[in-house]
Amino acid sequence: MIDLINKWKQGLERTRKATFGRLAALLGVSEIDDSTWEDLEALLLQSDLGVETTQEILQSLRQRVQREGLTKAGELKQALREELLKRLDTPPILDLDSHQPAVILVVGVNGSGKTTTIAKLAQWFRNQNKKVLLVAADTFRAAAVDQLQVWAERLNLPIVAGQPNADPGAVTFDGIQAALARKTDIVLIDTAGRLHTRYNLMEELKKVHRVAGKALPGAPHAVWLVLDATTGQNALQQARAFKEAVNVNGIILAKLDSSARGGMAFAIQSVLGIPILFVGLGETPSDLEIFDPEAFVQGILEG
Repeated sequence: MIDLINKWKQGLERTRKATFGRLAALLGVSEIDDSTWEDLEALLLQSDLGVETTQEILQSLRQRVQREGLTKAGELKQALREELLKRLDTPPILDLDSHQPAVILVVGVNGSGKTTTIAKLAQWFRNQNKKVLLVAADTFRAAAVDQLQVWAERLNLPIVAGQPNADPGAVTFDGIQAALARKTDIVLIDTAGRLHTRYNLMEELKKVHRVAGKALPGAPHAVWLVLDATTGQNALQQARAFKEAVNVNGIILAKLDSSARGGMAFAIQSVLGIPILFVGLGETPSDLEIFDPEAFVQGILEG
């Protein structure tokens, strides 16, 4: 448990040092005054919480100061911790056992860390004693298929891949049929990295979603969006577009250990209402953790 706590702290070191680490100096022994609120607002905005979430937190803190008679800036730190925690949902328990196979569509833009995250998910599910099949439906980029095949070999996992420029829907269909024949538990489908601003590419992704349902009624059983934590607020625009296109019901924050913008997790929860399921805290297949709000807040506030 201590190792896991340290992993969260190490993974969030950049976010802590860049912004939240300045809380100690900001919330010292001085009296709460206008400058306290101005400095706190600036810090939260720099942490990529977003304007809306920042204003909500400040309003709640002001009400609490008045209600509880707080006078010292240092007393705000515990109140801020509680306000931050209130804005993060504990991820729902993954209930995929009623489906065999459970089909998970993994989406995201190029460069988000999607393919590597799929490898991490495969390892995580295998640690749960699940039979996993990878499907390389990102046929527009030969490098993406090659990358997933390398991961499949490294992890000794079966994979269904199409030829370059093959129809991604056909690859998806074949992958699900193969999973049915092999009595696989989990199917992880790597889709082509989509620029959320490109209408035709998003339409192609919708087609893959529909084909999955034809291959297995009810599929996909989950659609998870991989977001690059280093992109901060820009990731929100991506998430909105994918949510509208394919009904995303889970977020995976990749590269959280490389980001100084961890505050965007609060904006995701507040603005989108989509649960954060996993976070990437390193580069190895084992560096995927179920999102833990307590560990997250502790990791950004405390060294």
